[in-house]
Amino acid sequence: MTTHALTQKLFAISDLIRLPKQYGTLLLLCPTLWSLFIATEGRPSLKLLGIFILGTFLMRSAGCAINDIADRNFDRFVERTKARPLASGRLTLKEAIVTFLALSFLAFILVLFLNPLTIILSVIGISLASIYPFIKRVSHLPQVFLGIAFGWGAIMAGSAVNNAIEATAILIFTANIFWSTAYDTIYALMDKEDDIKIGVKATAILLGKHVYTALYLLYAGVIMTLALAGWVAKMGNVYFAILLLSGILFEYMVFILKYSPTRETAFRIFLVNAGVGLFILAGIFADYAV
Repeated sequence: MTTHALTQKLFAISDLIRLPKQYGTLLLLCPTLWSLFIATEGRPSLKLLGIFILGTFLMRSAGCAINDIADRNFDRFVERTKARPLASGRLTLKEAIVTFLALSFLAFILVLFLNPLTIILSVIGISLASIYPFIKRVSHLPQVFLGIAFGWGAIMAGSAVNNAIEATAILIFTANIFWSTAYDTIYALMDKEDDIKIGVKATAILLGKHVYTALYLLYAGVIMTLALAGWVAKMGNVYFAILLLSGILFEYMVFILKYSPTRETAFRIFLVNAGVGLFILAGIFADYAV
């Protein structure tokens, strides 16, 4: 392979794992760090931080690879995805599979530095990430399954600290199901017309004209469940104030989308979710700091 050809392959792999677009990593990382910071009372070790941040990056990258492998025969018919490496032929199926396996293996190596319970949980996490892309073939609720896959890091972070699956981690995991379902439904609105044509299922299609009501309720579910997690963990006033502000932001985002239902608006609001997730993390940190 010539230097030019190798460079083109590396660029294609970069596109496959969405290397220039790390908002997905932030969305996956937020519930993990919420759980980690609460489990350690705001003082996670550098070891745990490093393992979970790097592990999240690797698993999100692997998830993007398996998603494109699953969608390779659909992406070419969707305006937003037709230039993806597999859909456009810049990568072969074998190359994408090798990339997925390599990233998953590296992520698993990281987990080996944690306790046995977390290692077992990581196998479930990898399985969830591998299954998710195929759910949209059989169910209108792939966004709910994404919430399960994306929230699993919260369970693992709690177990890495406490060597047990505790109530707070379960509640954060549940809150993430509401959250991921909400923001991924917004993301799916961008592809709604194309998805209907090619037969891909999504909550954005299932909910129809009730999608905005559902989004209001889902975001309310995020805040109420995180508030319950905070109550169980004996969090202070700073945490609950940040949750209140976050809830207002979430509901206002849905209001904007309802009255400006464009592809551009949906994408901007989807991105803002990562910022709100970090805002909640900052609230957890600040609550323990004061």
